[in-house]
Amino acid sequence: MKKISLLSALFGLFFVGTAFGADIRLYYSPYCPHCHHAREFMVNNLVYEYPKLHIVQINVMEESNRPEFQDVLKKCEYESGGVPVVVVGEKCFQGYADQMQQELRDAIEVDMSDAERADAAENKKALEADPEGFKAKHSDRQNAIVEFNAADAASADIEKKNNNASPVYFYILLIVLVAALGFVLVKKDKKKK
Repeated sequence: MKKISLLSALFGLFFVGTAFGADIRLYYSPYCPHCHHAREFMVNNLVYEYPKLHIVQINVMEESNRPEFQDVLKKCEYESGGVPVVVVGEKCFQGYADQMQQELRDAIEVDMSDAERADAAENKKALEADPEGFKAKHSDRQNAIVEFNAADAASADIEKKNNNASPVYFYILLIVLVAALGFVLVKKDKKKK
């Protein structure tokens, strides 16, 4: 029984290690006033409230970004190509109004622990009390916002594919080692009986 729990713990560590923080993808047009307000809210509030949050902004007016935008419209089952489109995990939002702010927060918090939610609430409170001081103290959070360009990403993907084999081989090796350990422990147990 101890051996089974040991194997379960090892597999649990493997899968927990592959988890990642929340991400937002914002599809916008630089000419859209609602997009501007959505970006402003995310850049001035959300990125500070949620320390693990990453925001990827995608300008749909860039020709190279349009195929991805079309894919997102299909995925989200949106008929119109209106922007902004905000994707938080598997949840999609089209358009933006200040009333949506709590919905966005709720979507971000879906996979968060109670402690992370409490930290976000404290960050929100501190940000509201002293916006400039809080932002200055956490100025590194602006690094969590990136502008995506499919043309640049295509060349980066080629380089990334060449470098991505290492993690795959590592996880395969890890699985083989855990399986071998399980086999040895079971075989050793059978010899004792």
